[in-house]
Amino acid sequence: MPVLPGAEPYRHEGGEVGVLLCHGFTGSPQSLRPWAEYLAERGLTVSLPLLPGHGTRWEDMAVTAWQDWYAEVDRALSELTERCSQVFVFGLSMGGALALRLAARHGDRITGLVLVNPGNKVHGLSAYALPVARHLVRTVKGIASDIAKEGAVEVGYDRVPLHSAHQLRTFFRLVDRELPQVTQPLMVLHSVQDHVVPPADSARVLGRVSSTDVTEILLEQSYHVATLDLDADRIFDESYAFVDRLAPGAGKIPSEGVTSPGEGAEGTASGG
Repeated sequence: MPVLPGAEPYRHEGGEVGVLLCHGFTGSPQSLRPWAEYLAERGLTVSLPLLPGHGTRWEDMAVTAWQDWYAEVDRALSELTERCSQVFVFGLSMGGALALRLAARHGDRITGLVLVNPGNKVHGLSAYALPVARHLVRTVKGIASDIAKEGAVEVGYDRVPLHSAHQLRTFFRLVDRELPQVTQPLMVLHSVQDHVVPPADSARVLGRVSSTDVTEILLEQSYHVATLDLDADRIFDESYAFVDRLAPGAGKIPSEGVTSPGEGAEGTASGG
């Protein structure tokens, strides 16, 4: 299936410090593209992969599992660690959970984490019905474009496959058990008003990780997809300052040939 316009993966070859960005459930790299380009312009090596089953049609996502999504970011991390001396992992929503699992499993291969509205749990009574409901109902209404900024739109699915929601619930429960293994410096930025992921998820993450270098920032003006919202500039600036603190001089290498849309993209959405 062709990738939706704007949902293409993104890669930029910069300096010795790399950043892996992980997008969210039913979303695409488009939600993080401005963030990725901001980092690339400051001389960082940047990888923003497209998760399997995402960025095409929801029917493709319905035949993938959490292992497929995680394997893609794990592969991208391996590429960055071979290329860079230090690597950071950033994530939005489910991408935050992917980042946390990478941190729990790869230890000091990851210098630090920046999470925006990280997901930790599928909430509500409906979550307990997923194992059975997914065999009776194929999809429910989508969760894309929870954005306060007028005119801003997220490229994502308008339907959520219940099989995929069940996979998400399974993955969140796995990551929650692994949170004490996360020891890296951590920055969590979360919205006061979020109609997809409640602030309780960020609180749970902050309360269970073993990191001692922890920064929490409240986003007062944005909804869930804060990287495309009114607090985007603050997210970009704070995350870059975080990188520069832990990897001094990371952005002093001039950026040349920043990848434009459709150029230098790696990978495609796989079936499902």
